[in-house]
Formats: sequence, structure tokens, C-alpha cells
Amino acid sequence: MERDSRAATRHGRGLFSLDVVHTSTAFKADETIFAQGDRGGGVMFVERGNVRLTVKSRQGKKAVVAILGSGTLFGEGVLAGQRRRTSTAQSVAGSRIGMVKTADMRRRLQEGSAVSNWFRAQVLATNIRMEEGLILQVFNHCERRLARALLLLAHFDEHQAISAPLPIISRNLLAEMVDAPRPQIDLFMNKFRKLGFLIHNSGRDGGLRVHRSMLSVVLQD
Repeated sequence: MERDSRAATRHGRGLFSLDVVHTSTAFKADETIFAQGDRGGGVMFVERGNVRLTVKSRQGKKAVVAILGSGTLFGEGVLAGQRRRTSTAQSVAGSRIGMVKTADMRRRLQEGSAVSNWFRAQVLATNIRMEEGLILQVFNHCERRLARALLLLAHFDEHQAISAPLPIISRNLLAEMVDAPRPQIDLFMNKFRKLGFLIHNSGRDGGLRVHRSMLSVVLQD
């Protein structure tokens, strides 16, 4: 884990464009950012990459509750007095995560309307995304859940790009995220390639790109 502490750094977007004092930390793929039950030290923010949030029951059953992309706030429960993390946050691929200490965040929320407005919008957006994800996880077919996960991992924006690169991620991890058997994931990934939803990246990494036609899977009735 690589740490890079900075104060009042401008990132040109989101929370850190508002000059909020923070630390910035790089995480490798599958590295744990915080674990369920850990003490909450501050509010987190995805500067770059993807983060998955999982919860584990007392019986040991684990479920993915959200996949977060760049620009997303998480761990904000500390501001409401939550002393322990209620989920585990892990970097899906290489990610950079910012953290604002609880006291600093509370002070900035009291001082500035710009920060308060941004924070309110972030919390509402995150709640909506998590609610949609849970509904899909419970009611939707595995194929649609996988398509949605791939679109989120690629940071896909249907209004700007025909295709977007997918980070290198194992099929086993995809199976965990979608809550489906590995053979089923292989079946749908092969199907997506044949349909042109996934295309090979022309770069050296030999990875995949998600084509915007993948949206048809998510939006189907």
C-alpha cells in the first residue's frame, strides 16, 4: 500500500476540488481498504478506480452490496457516530482512495455551503445506487447483474463513449460480485463477446473493452 499525504490539494473535481484537507492512498487489486468491524477513522472518497463493499453475516455468508466508481463517497457513517465499519471495502483493481478525518469533515460541513451541498448530493446518489444494486441482486437475472457490474467497472458513460476499457479482473472475483457460479460467468462472458458487447483492447495489455450496446442487457424489460 502506497501512501501519499497531501493537504488541501486540488483535484479539479468532486470533494478535493473544494480544498478539503485529506490523505491519498494507492491500493492494489483485491487490497482491503477497511474491514467490517474496523474502527472508522474518517470519510473515504474514490479518487480513481473501483471499490466493492461487502457484508458478512454471523453465519459467514458474504454478499456484495455495492460497486463504487471514481467520484464516489463511502464510509460516511462515521459522521453519524458509527464507530465501527459495517462493511468491508476492497479495491477491485488498482485504486487511489482519499480520506478526510471525521473531525475535519464535520468542521468543513459546518463552515462551507459548497462542501455541504456536495456532500448531500453524494450521500443521496450513493444511497440510490446501493438500493438499485440490492434490488438487482435479489430480483434480476444473473446475466443482467453481470452486465451491470461490467458497465460499472468500466466507468461507462453512454453519452460520451462508444466503448470503455475494463480493468483486469478475475472471473472468480466477478462470480463473487455477481453472486453466481463461475461456470455461469464464463458462459455469459463468452456470450457477451460473441454479441459484440465485449471487444478486445488493441493495446498491449490485451484486455477487454465494454461496448455501449451492453446497456441493452441492463435496460431490457
